[in-house]
Formats: sequence, C-alpha cells, structure tokens
Amino acid sequence: QVHLEENGGGSVQTGGSLTLSCKASGYTFRNWCMGWFRQAPGKEREGVATIYGQGELPYYTDSVTGRFSISRDNDINTLYLQMNNLKPEDTAIYYCAARNSYNCDSRSKSASDSLWYWGQGTQVTVSS
Repeated sequence: QVHLEENGGGSVQTGGSLTLSCKASGYTFRNWCMGWFRQAPGKEREGVATIYGQGELPYYTDSVTGRFSISRDNDINTLYLQMNNLKPEDTAIYYCAARNSYNCDSRSKSASDSLWYWGQGTQVTVSS
C-alpha cells in the first residue's frame, strides 16, 4: 500500500524559495525511483525532477535546471525538492511520485508512465 504524504507548499514572491518534502511508506523506499511532477491549470502534468533509488543520476527538466534540487533520505523514507529563485511560471500543484522500478529511465519523464504512484499534491504559488 503505497502512501505519499507531501508538505511544504505555499505562497512566495518571485525570487523566493520553498522546500517540499514527501514522506513515503508502504514499499521499500530505497528500491524505487522517486520524482516530482507539477500541473498548472489547463496544462498537462509535467515531470520536474527524478532521482534513482539510492540517489543516483538526478534529472531536471530544462525550465528548473540550476534552480531546483531533488534529494532523498533513505534512512527516513523522505524525498525533498528544494526550489530556489522561484518564478510565476513555477505556479502549479506539485505531486510527489514513486516509481515501481529502481531506475528512472526515459519513460519515467512522462506522467503517463504506468509505474508511477502519486501523492495528493501540494499547491505552490509564486506571485509577481
């Protein structure tokens, strides 16, 4: 029974920072790829960042590279997303996701990949 509990969303001004966290349970956390996705109104859910089971090969979509950092603490089954220099276009619901695979291969970049399990989402709003 995969459970993903997200915290850390909120409202900030342009240039501000937020840290999201995702507490996972119900599976062997260290053996699963983890990721963050986001969805803005009227847009498709897009992959933001992914990380392999033990922290290998973090991936970022081009629009957040250099500003966001994904990490995980396998001792406490927690995934993080540090978001710096936030922009209004980062406004979206952010979803923690767990993939039933050790690696985050090319298919993991799509929210439609059937291996993903989803958290409930947390709102991030960045004002101009």
